Amino acid sequence: MATQVADRKSVDSKESIDVVDADAHVSPPAEMWVDYLPEALKEFAPRIEHGEECDYVVFEGNRKKVNLIGSQAGRKGKDFKMHGRVNDARSGGWMPQARLDDMDLDGVHAAVLFGGGPLGTANMELYIESFRSYNRWLADFCKYAPDRFAGVGYVPMHDVDVAISIIRECVDMGLKAVNLPAFPMIKHGMLNGGREPGKAQMVALTGDPNSERLYSDPEYDPLWKAVCDLCIPITIHLGGRPVRFTQPRHFFPDMLMSKFSMGETIAIMIFGGVFERFPDLKLASIESGVGWFAFAANYMDETWEKQRFWMNNDLPHPPSYYMDRNIYGSFIHDRVGVLTRDMPGARNIMWSSDYPHSETSFPDSRQKIEELFVGVPESDRRMILSDRARGLFNI
Repeated sequence: MATQVADRKSVDSKESIDVVDADAHVSPPAEMWVDYLPEALKEFAPRIEHGEECDYVVFEGNRKKVNLIGSQAGRKGKDFKMHGRVNDARSGGWMPQARLDDMDLDGVHAAVLFGGGPLGTANMELYIESFRSYNRWLADFCKYAPDRFAGVGYVPMHDVDVAISIIRECVDMGLKAVNLPAFPMIKHGMLNGGREPGKAQMVALTGDPNSERLYSDPEYDPLWKAVCDLCIPITIHLGGRPVRFTQPRHFFPDMLMSKFSMGETIAIMIFGGVFERFPDLKLASIESGVGWFAFAANYMDETWEKQRFWMNNDLPHPPSYYMDRNIYGSFIHDRVGVLTRDMPGARNIMWSSDYPHSETSFPDSRQKIEELFVGVPESDRRMILSDRARGLFNI
């Protein structure tokens, strides 16, 4: 177990805002798969081996060190480590009561929960079923405290009909949103993500940025219609640019571009008329930061106004109109985003802690909130810290 923070003062019970964390994470244990995969696939589930210096995940003939980069909550930056034992990860990632205890410690009332699947495999049946298995595990996790946990299901995007069926399953299980890769996946299958740590999840977040298929294509209209009929929002999550966590020379530049590049998916869907055809569709750009939203909206408006005629773009409204009506975003530490909250395109913003990842504000979220919201009126604080996420995710 990661070192717990012992000297944290309890949250002031008189705090008037029940804070909603719009982007927090779960880290399901490797043992989860054997419990949640269909019976015919259980034999292929990953297993844990204990080594002398660290634990290993054994899967499809590969033996990889347990990756801890997504479970750094409670550690100072100088104490971060990439690999270790299962017990080094913070237990709030997979134990619901431990998670509630950490939320209470951090002054967070409710959390929107992302990310743990799928498996990195070239076996397409196993790959698709791992999405479903993760979603079932998450739904069970959320049942422990349904008034405080809002789960987001993960959906593959190689086939529209499969995606729609999984989205319906997520809604039936009580999950509050679904996460799609930022770009469509290749149709004939997926690259084997099991060879590199975290690659399977990154592919699930990114899809294929070089795909000739776009979410604005008519192929995806049945998906958007189904999402609107089901009254569930969609999210994209750090998917615009893969982050090469194991390559130090690329890590920092990739982290920056992973935020800004999510604007590509937003622009494709705006200029491609998706939100004009489906005005009730809500898209949240998660962990992207929001300080660039106002710039993006202004730039798209100016460019569209000058170029739309020869490009034969017949949108009846400027892009900022759709940003304000259909696009949401979450941030962790983004004072610029808070300061630009009243500008076109930048209004639908939500605070998040990113627990238990390495960027998390835990266990000092209340302190960070006070720093971020200096001079911000109470009504705006309440909207950004609570009400907007409650409305979007139906909490």
